[in-house]
Amino acid sequence: MCLMATSRFLSVSQIGAMVEGYEPGESEEAREAFRRMFERDKQYLRELGIPVETGSDSAFSDELGYRIPRGDYALGEISLEQDEFAALALAASLWSNETLAAPAASALRKLAAAGAPVRPVALGGPDPLAASSSSGGGFGGFDGFEPRVDATEPAFEAALAAVQSRREVRFPYRRPGQTEDTERHLQPWGVLSWRGRWYLVGHDLHRGASRVFRLSRVTGPVRAVGPTGAFTVPPDVDLRAMVSSTEPAEPTRTAVLRVRRGCGHALRRHARPVDPGRPGQPADAGRLGRPAAAAAPGESAQAPSGGHPDCDLLRVDFSDLERFARWVVGYGPDVTVLEPPDLRREVVRRLRATLLATAPGEALAGSRPR
Repeated sequence: MCLMATSRFLSVSQIGAMVEGYEPGESEEAREAFRRMFERDKQYLRELGIPVETGSDSAFSDELGYRIPRGDYALGEISLEQDEFAALALAASLWSNETLAAPAASALRKLAAAGAPVRPVALGGPDPLAASSSSGGGFGGFDGFEPRVDATEPAFEAALAAVQSRREVRFPYRRPGQTEDTERHLQPWGVLSWRGRWYLVGHDLHRGASRVFRLSRVTGPVRAVGPTGAFTVPPDVDLRAMVSSTEPAEPTRTAVLRVRRGCGHALRRHARPVDPGRPGQPADAGRLGRPAAAAAPGESAQAPSGGHPDCDLLRVDFSDLERFARWVVGYGPDVTVLEPPDLRREVVRRLRATLLATAPGEALAGSRPR
């Protein structure tokens, strides 16, 4: 703010005198510490893209001064149509990740304070445009419509921060079919979403080639190593093409779940009752009696209970094992996986990891989540 408020160049000593908490101090050590702090902050401003100019207003002085030309940095007037503001508000409301949701909400508050007709869900309050909508639902009937970008992968924030700072990372990774984690050392180029899944793309230093990693398969913390700005992303890299070429569509599989009645309503919308007369059912399904009638879409399916009178046996199709396992784990003890075995193992692994993180004493004592 100090450097933008002046049209002349300010020396380091003048900046120290004008900015509160920035005083150079009296001793030589204090002045040296102030100088290092100033150089660090000046470099940080330039890394953010803020043009800090260096020069002098006097031809008779050798002391350099600094300023930020307002015309080179200040944001020009933003003029957006009503539907464009609506698109911004909707985009900002998508993020489920708190790290990205907070800046989005802050930006929308600034637009709203400037008089923009913004209707962000994150701001709360009534829809200022609802009264003018012919459908009575604001923005063409968006009421009740709340799409979300699922950015809840534990590795998401650390991976994104490493991409932004251009720092190398290390992380444990487990590919499908592997039973042990492998340590990866990567120069991260970008994080992107593809078909509802998040991927980290970069240069694998162990293998000497570019690689794509699904964040849901990162089994531990993403650790940044080394200095910032340690590498440069190739200018011609196409992250989306890299992901699409290495992640073909997965075949659809079927899970058999035991779901407590009155629970798992979202899961039931994608399910159908188990038919005990069909081959490939759980061992106890054939002893459950007559198959239940198929439920209409959106209705709660009543199915054989597998020996649990308060539960239903349901079949649900899925293609992404990690993502489906995370969904099932969210229901806690209300949903139990019976088949297939690899899905059951993944759900148990996640439940045990949760138990270890929240109640390590119980986990070490041999507690076994279902």
